[in-house]
Amino acid sequence: MESVNIKELNDRIQKESGFVDILSLEMGKVIVGQKHLVENLMIALLADGHILLEGMPGLAKTLAISTLSKAVGGKFSRIQFTPDLLPADVTGTLIYSQKKEEFEVHKGPIFANFVLADEINRAPAKVQSALLEAMQERQVTLGDQTYRLPEPFLVMATQNPVEQEGTYPLPEAQVDRFMLKCIVDYPKKEEEKLIVRMNNSGEFPTPNAVVTPEDIIRARKIVREVYMDEKIERYIVDIVYATRTPAEYGLKELEGLIGFGASPRASISLSLAAKAYAFIKRRGYVIPEDVRAVCYEVLRHRIGLTYEAEAENVTTEQIVEKVINAVIVP
Repeated sequence: MESVNIKELNDRIQKESGFVDILSLEMGKVIVGQKHLVENLMIALLADGHILLEGMPGLAKTLAISTLSKAVGGKFSRIQFTPDLLPADVTGTLIYSQKKEEFEVHKGPIFANFVLADEINRAPAKVQSALLEAMQERQVTLGDQTYRLPEPFLVMATQNPVEQEGTYPLPEAQVDRFMLKCIVDYPKKEEEKLIVRMNNSGEFPTPNAVVTPEDIIRARKIVREVYMDEKIERYIVDIVYATRTPAEYGLKELEGLIGFGASPRASISLSLAAKAYAFIKRRGYVIPEDVRAVCYEVLRHRIGLTYEAEAENVTTEQIVEKVINAVIVP
């Protein structure tokens, strides 16, 4: 790719990515702090992926996605996952109409632009699997008919890391369908003081629709045009391969700790998330720092730990850190 083209692409993306700042400011009116969460939501939205949030209750996880849906002017639905939930409660079902003497389609809450799957690990596997087709193929099959989901379509699932009694761990196939897994932490002291003040006053700012769903669809196409050099592609593949065959990258000590490495979906997610991150930073090309910036979110839920690793209290974050430090930066 010629340097002239990169300059043209860079100028175009700087112009097209202007709405990112407006969207961030609009979300910042409601969400105090949590810049990391807001940034990851933006990456998932622009890269056409889904996001899994893990954090304690009361950290504005639900508020974040409802605010994003209002700022984009999209349809929002919230599904509270419980042990007695049925797949039809998520996707919808066919109901027989005596008047028409035929089955009618009643679409479920999955038919929205922004879907919040709250406490996703509280529902059994058959309900979780109802999301699989929707998340991957962006469609839902009811009876013998298949229905497309609206665009843009973003699933944000939450899970509580502490209270694990009566929960159903997510199957690997489902976890892998989340582009990012974001750990939501407590706000800083000054931020929490501001949250308390806002709640005491009872005056909650309401976000305005500053972007349209069509703007997001157009931006997604432009994100894919962000230039990625072959060296960066090789760097991404090396990072993912180092989670599968760590000894080849001088990480023999990780061999007994990794049960299984990241899938090819991780490589795809890493490249798309890096492109979206570059777009957010208003750049028309990907640099190694973009890949490193999204690495933890893309890989932390895709590496399986052995019993030995769990016994030694080794986390996937520690493994990702060692991998990033070991793989040669182009």
